[in-house]
Amino acid sequence: MDISAPLLAKDIGAGLATIGVAGAGVGIGNLFGSFVSAVGRNPAARDRMFRDVLLGFALTEAVALYALVIALVILFT
Repeated sequence: MDISAPLLAKDIGAGLATIGVAGAGVGIGNLFGSFVSAVGRNPAARDRMFRDVLLGFALTEAVALYALVIALVILFT
């Protein structure tokens, strides 16, 4: 089976672009892990911290979506 160089380069580029998705998963895990730990130490501050956690989650998830869109653009253009 002979795979052309441009097709191979697209596949490698899209695979490298999806590394951002894995990084976002690690970031979200760290974010919520730290939140649970902080609430365990100070339950009274939960409501104040939860807004910041949701903002951090949204921004981290946006990075994952951008990485996915870039991978799809590489594959299908």
